[in-house]
Amino acid sequence: MAEPLFSFIAERRRLVIITGAGISTPSGIGDYRDRNGEWKRAAPIQHDAFVRSHATRQRYWARSFHGWRSFIRATPNPAHRALANPQLQSRTVGVITQNVDRLHQTAGQSAVIDLHGRLDRVVCLGCRAITARSALQDRLAASNPWLGDAQFTAAPDGDADLLLTPQAIEGVQVPVCEICGGILKPDVVFYGDSVPRVVVDTAYGWVDESDGILIIGTSLMVFSSFRFCRHAYARGIPLAVLNQGLTRADDLVTLRLDARCEEVLPALVQTLAASTD
Repeated sequence: MAEPLFSFIAERRRLVIITGAGISTPSGIGDYRDRNGEWKRAAPIQHDAFVRSHATRQRYWARSFHGWRSFIRATPNPAHRALANPQLQSRTVGVITQNVDRLHQTAGQSAVIDLHGRLDRVVCLGCRAITARSALQDRLAASNPWLGDAQFTAAPDGDADLLLTPQAIEGVQVPVCEICGGILKPDVVFYGDSVPRVVVDTAYGWVDESDGILIIGTSLMVFSSFRFCRHAYARGIPLAVLNQGLTRADDLVTLRLDARCEEVLPALVQTLAASTD
C-alpha cells in the first residue's frame, strides 16, 4: 500500500516535511479535527480574548494546570522516531511542525521549525522575558492549592476540560511576570495571532530549496501551514500526503495515502535501509 510513497521519498534528496497533530496522537496528545477537517470540540482560545480578559486567563491557566501534567508525559512514537532516523533525515531539509510538543526534537530531529511555538515556555507580553512552563506550574500550584483536586479530562495541546463552577474559576490566582508584572502567555501562536515573520520566511526558504513536500498528520485547515503547500505547488515542487482523512491540499498533491503514520513511516525506513544495503 505504501510503495508509491516509498518511491516518492526515495527520489528525494531535499525533502521538506510538514507535520500536524496526527503525528502526535499516538503519543497521547489529542487533536482538534475529524477526518473531514471539522472541529471535534469547541474552537481553541483566541489570542485577543486571552490578552484582553483576565477572566479568560483565569480559565485558561486553570485548565492548563491539569492539561500540562498530561502533556509532559507524552514521548515520541514510532512516527517521530522514523522521521529522525538517518535513512529519512539524511534526505530531509527539515520538519515544519504545527505541533507545540517538541516531540520531533526529543526524537532526535536536528532541523525543526516550530511554526506555532512551543508549550514548554512562557513569554511575558510586557518585557518579553522567557521562562520555563514547569516553573509557572509550580507558581500556579502554590497560589491555587485547591486546584489540584479538580476533576478534569485531558484535551489537545496541554488543555483540559474541568468540572469547576464559574465561582471557582473566578478564584483562580493568575501569576504575572516576576520581572515587570506583565501578562504571562504560553509561547505559542494562539488562533487569531500571527506566526512571526522570521519563522515564516525561514519556512519559505526551506520550501524553495526543496525537491518535494511530504505532509503528515494534518488537514492543513489553518493557513499558516497550507501557504507553504500552495507555494510549493506554484513552483512545481511535488507534494505527497500521509494523513487519515481529507486535507486542504488534496487538489495540489501528486500522491495521497490514507493510513496511520506510526505504522507506515517505520516500514518506509526499513525499506529505505534495505534498498541501500
